[in-house]
Amino acid sequence: MPDPTAPVTVADHLVGDDTLPCPAAPLIEGTLRRQGKSTRRGPLTTGQATAWVSLSRDTAIAVDSQTAHNALAHWIAVSGPRRILLAAPRAFCAGVERAIDIVDRALEDGPVHVRKQIVHNVHVVNELSARGAIFVDELDAVPDNATVVFSAHGVAPSVREDAGRRGLQVIDATCPLVAKVHAEAIRFAHRGDTILFIGHAGHEETEGTLGEVPDRTILVQSAAEAATVTVPDPSRVAYLTQTTLAVDETAEIIDVLRARFPDLKGPGSDDICYATTNRQDALLAIAADSDLVLVVGSANSSNSQRLVELANRQGTPAHLIDDAAGIRSEWLEDAHTIGITAGASAPPTLVDEVVAAIGGLGTITVTEYETARETIHFTLPGQIRRD
Repeated sequence: MPDPTAPVTVADHLVGDDTLPCPAAPLIEGTLRRQGKSTRRGPLTTGQATAWVSLSRDTAIAVDSQTAHNALAHWIAVSGPRRILLAAPRAFCAGVERAIDIVDRALEDGPVHVRKQIVHNVHVVNELSARGAIFVDELDAVPDNATVVFSAHGVAPSVREDAGRRGLQVIDATCPLVAKVHAEAIRFAHRGDTILFIGHAGHEETEGTLGEVPDRTILVQSAAEAATVTVPDPSRVAYLTQTTLAVDETAEIIDVLRARFPDLKGPGSDDICYATTNRQDALLAIAADSDLVLVVGSANSSNSQRLVELANRQGTPAHLIDDAAGIRSEWLEDAHTIGITAGASAPPTLVDEVVAAIGGLGTITVTEYETARETIHFTLPGQIRRD
């Protein structure tokens, strides 16, 4: 009798008279893992497979365990041709690429500590961890005189001061656009303004910016809070924003603040970064024509979460997934056109894998909608630049 606790093999290739690829394997694996089953990926012959079916002329799905038949049946039930609408720009932005490149180069000299996640993506963090990056929550986990990388989200001055007292060698991967917000906070504070910072409590970028001038900065998270916030001098008030917010929601908050504080000052240019804005604009270009939107990104990624919320506000069901394994069969029941995008911290290869996995369920046509072309590149810190 087969061992019901043995890992289920989900075929990545089915070998019979012909060899058929099984690109939908991550979908089946994800279902099985959510059911508490262990899995492994590998080739199966038609003789080894306890259940298999060819979903198109060129692809198949197959498993080697009776316990997996139900999961397989769910995906067979939602198989068929589909349209894929790809939002562009999507995935990595220049600030994320710079931060990852910084850790990559630092690792050339051996293991390196990184305070917080370098960017908010589980795949990026796991890959860098496997290469020797040691991620810590706070500096007290870093040995004295060691090298530490500050994440792309920025840090408060108190963290820099702590690093200096400890003799730590700091490599700063703060996104230049986040650093711009920090500089604006200092400038407004020096003018005597109270700063209303629009952002999300607990986010690392928010904590870093609030830490610049904590005695002069007040966090505002919503239009409701904007309607009730009080300041010492209504004639000396300014606002700044987290770089990864929803453009439409932030505009609503600013409108409320301007109505209450006519002398409100703002940054010289928008604090919501170009990459966040571009990804939201690109999503808007496909959401209305989609039955379902899939956003590739991790749960702690602010800009990814905002994309999901934006699609939902357009009336299109949307879900955040770390990768193809996160897709659930029930989402696809009436989804004949699927819009796909990715947050700025998600690797572009994950989008390719999602498209391939859906293509494993039937023929797909893929159309890309490009609303902007990004050419921005940020230089690396001098101490790790290889000129």
